[in-house]
Amino acid sequence: MRTAFDAFGPMLPSWTAPPANERDDDAPGRRYRSIFISDLHLGTPGCQAEPLLDFLKTHPSDHLYLVGDIVDGWQLRKRWYWPQSHNDVVQKLLRRARKGCRVIFVPGNHDEFARQFVNQHFGGIEVLEEAVHVTASGQKLWVVHGDYFDAVVQCAKWLAYVGDNLYEFTLRLNRHLNHLRGRLGLPYWSLSAYLKHKVKKALNYVTDFEAAVAKEAKRRGHDGVVCGHIHRAEMRMIDGVLYCNDGDWVESRTALVEHFDGRLELLHWAGAQPGQRAEHEHITTETA
Repeated sequence: MRTAFDAFGPMLPSWTAPPANERDDDAPGRRYRSIFISDLHLGTPGCQAEPLLDFLKTHPSDHLYLVGDIVDGWQLRKRWYWPQSHNDVVQKLLRRARKGCRVIFVPGNHDEFARQFVNQHFGGIEVLEEAVHVTASGQKLWVVHGDYFDAVVQCAKWLAYVGDNLYEFTLRLNRHLNHLRGRLGLPYWSLSAYLKHKVKKALNYVTDFEAAVAKEAKRRGHDGVVCGHIHRAEMRMIDGVLYCNDGDWVESRTALVEHFDGRLELLHWAGAQPGQRAEHEHITTETA
């Protein structure tokens, strides 16, 4: 089977810091020390590849963590979907690595095929099972996708596939709904996110997931954890551990960023209208 991971190219030596004049400053924007993104789901119609590409172009960084479900192997196995915009995102990631940004890819359950390449480098991108990021302020953050804490994925994968199909149906319905909203001049609205916030069982699942991830990070001696998987951007303290979920690029267009003083912040990418400057909304700010 073809996989989009083939596009990552040949193995290259480990990352080393580049001279300042060789960094990836191809577009104006605020530079961050680190950016964490996950759940892009490249290879599906629901992936918001063009807004993601705009975000990457206008937000250079020294470190870029791809925290799982970057490529949706589950959906690609059923139907090959790979428009030019998805290829552009892959090429942008490769260019970031080539220009000196340290790019680390931690595979998730949807791109679990990449786990066979752990501890290798493809096109300058490091593939790791998990990572530990030390912020500028000295805080240790455990970086992991989070699917290992999902009992459905680990214990009943067939049920996870059913849920994935239902989720895809919701996203298709959501695209038609937002097409109509756009014609009426209304902003983007996520049906699936709304349902997840309103259904009690979904809220309980999110709470249990967050607590389990934070507990494991604490057991390992880390100050915090950065994960994805549940498509819900969040940053809060849980039992003395800083829990950070960077959200997704299917529904919420969110990313976790680290400033050069070590501060962590969740951003929501609002994009730009034609002829206007691109903007982002600050969801919340925490000091790591």
